[in-house]
Amino acid sequence: MFRVISLNANGIRAAARKGFFEWLKMQNADVICIQETKAQEFQLVDECFKPTDYFCYYKDALKKGYSGVAIYTRHKPKKVIFGIGFKEFDDEGRYIEVRLGSINIVSVYLPSGSSGDVRQAFKMKCLKAFAEHLIKLRRRHSEYILCGDWNIVHKEGDIKNWKQNQKNSGCLPEERAWLDKVYGEYGFTDAFRVLSQDDEQYTWWSNRGRAWDNNVGWRLDYHAVTPGLKNKVKNSAIYRDERFSDHAPITMDYDWIHDK
Repeated sequence: MFRVISLNANGIRAAARKGFFEWLKMQNADVICIQETKAQEFQLVDECFKPTDYFCYYKDALKKGYSGVAIYTRHKPKKVIFGIGFKEFDDEGRYIEVRLGSINIVSVYLPSGSSGDVRQAFKMKCLKAFAEHLIKLRRRHSEYILCGDWNIVHKEGDIKNWKQNQKNSGCLPEERAWLDKVYGEYGFTDAFRVLSQDDEQYTWWSNRGRAWDNNVGWRLDYHAVTPGLKNKVKNSAIYRDERFSDHAPITMDYDWIHDK
């Protein structure tokens, strides 16, 4: 079994203080993908940020305390890719990929547009560039698991207040149409939905009101997989027993034996 965990940490140091790394030690993951580290790698001096038995890689944003992604892998990568070649996107530390051979893992953090029109326009620009990148990945002769916070819900069952959010970033028709293409034309599969079709399986809750307590959430975090992995999904879980972030970790198990 090949286990992959993904979490938007909303600050990796904050998540550490809330017990994330203690929890992680018990999960026996092959690969851990983290988004929104909100730190420069040189600031992560505690040994917890370089877990034992893992190769650890960070892609920081140029702006301190902002964005950033990371991957920890038990398996030594054949290559590590930092970015997609779109400068504005890459400067914000939004993409890291480890190529492990017949299977490759990505940690990606797509932009939010919720702060206003300027960032929404940037988000749409990034979605266009990322779509082109996804098409390139599909040309490679290996399987992919793309993990991360995509900042978009896909279907009505992925958000508590569907009608009220149709004009809000993250639930806009044009964003969801983009995801339709990812999970259609581009040939990827929403791995979580292979097993669970239940509504109210959320991964993010606003800090306003009592969203967490009342499970008023959004499913923004995905494992998008290539066709060879679609029928390899064996277990899926959104962990809510503890709260490390405003997002919850997603754990997915794949029937896959890594070729050394």
